[in-house]
Amino acid sequence: MNQKEMENLIAITTICTYHEVEYTFINSLSEAGLLHLEVVDQTPYIPESDLQRLEKMIRMHHELEINVAGIEAISHLLERVEQMQEEIRVLRNRVNF
Repeated sequence: MNQKEMENLIAITTICTYHEVEYTFINSLSEAGLLHLEVVDQTPYIPESDLQRLEKMIRMHHELEINVAGIEAISHLLERVEQMQEEIRVLRNRVNF
């Protein structure tokens, strides 16, 4: 991995320290398929583009005390809502033409 690609990655240890969250929580999110970790030289990273999504999951866990299974269910439902909103937008565009 070149330097340019590394610039867009954030070390999980940095995130865990900043957000005061255990690595096991982040790893559980990854195992549940909610987060993609990239390992470089045995150090796990997340893409910068996934940071906002991860921070939402951390807030759900900290502020609402939702476990990984709950976060998984909520994420699935939110994705469905976004898909349905996109379908509605497409259908409205068709009707307007």
